[in-house]
Amino acid sequence: MSARPHHRDHHHNLGRIGIWAGDFDRLPAPALREAAAVIEGLGYGTLWFPELAGREAVAQAAILLSATRHITVAAGMTDIYARDPITTAAAQRTLQEAFPGRFLLGLWESHPSLAEGVRGHRHGPPLATMRSYLDALDTAPFGPPGAVASPHRVLAALDPGMLALAGERARGAMLLGMPVEYTRTARTVLADAGLLAVTQLCVLTHDRTATADLARTTAGAALPNRRELLRGLGYGNPETLDDRLVDALVAHGGAEDIAHRVQEHLDAGADHVSLHLMTTTPDSPPTRQWEQLALHLPV
Repeated sequence: MSARPHHRDHHHNLGRIGIWAGDFDRLPAPALREAAAVIEGLGYGTLWFPELAGREAVAQAAILLSATRHITVAAGMTDIYARDPITTAAAQRTLQEAFPGRFLLGLWESHPSLAEGVRGHRHGPPLATMRSYLDALDTAPFGPPGAVASPHRVLAALDPGMLALAGERARGAMLLGMPVEYTRTARTVLADAGLLAVTQLCVLTHDRTATADLARTTAGAALPNRRELLRGLGYGNPETLDDRLVDALVAHGGAEDIAHRVQEHLDAGADHVSLHLMTTTPDSPPTRQWEQLALHLPV
């Protein structure tokens, strides 16, 4: 696999390829630690995970950091409604002190169903709320002795407004579940200086027919926050979930096919690509598939 030349220094070692562990909340803690060690042992640069309604993100990051030696652990979608910015700053500084350079904070503006229905907060305008949160995060007074504000953060971003804020107030952005065409858009918005980490949804199998339903279900689950963006990319009526759209959202096929999609993202301007492997057995980590992909990717 060829590599696009890089001239940006982001002061945070993500490596080129990572794993997005979207199903880690399903694993008991011993299996969680074991899976993290496997991912590190295979050479992946970063282990990403979201925060939804399972484990608290910073506590989970501490578990994963303690179970590994050098891999970067990225809480890629830390819900800003789950903790106030002073607590987030103190937590980030604590992990930075204990595991220097290995924790990456990714902030997410949440969703009304989580912020209001689960956490009991009023979900505010995303951009204004995130900007205010970042203001408070940067001036938070608490943390370990001698701690300073950590620069190691990205924003989970989809729309151009949040991407622009990521370039202005963070190291860059984490973009999840969008076609390669939108990676080009995100790179343009972030300009050359901003870190762009892309998460690719994928189903690994040589029998595309056998997993067509899983790929379509995965693409359908991604639609709610992406419809207008996909229309803007020329995908017409996304609700129809035609084959072209499913293939654009979910890389499915053999390891060579997924490696090709990764290269497309890198060529389009991504600095790092993490792989969110979808399987029919989400309660079990896809260890064999991580191994297969590691043989075909520049981990």
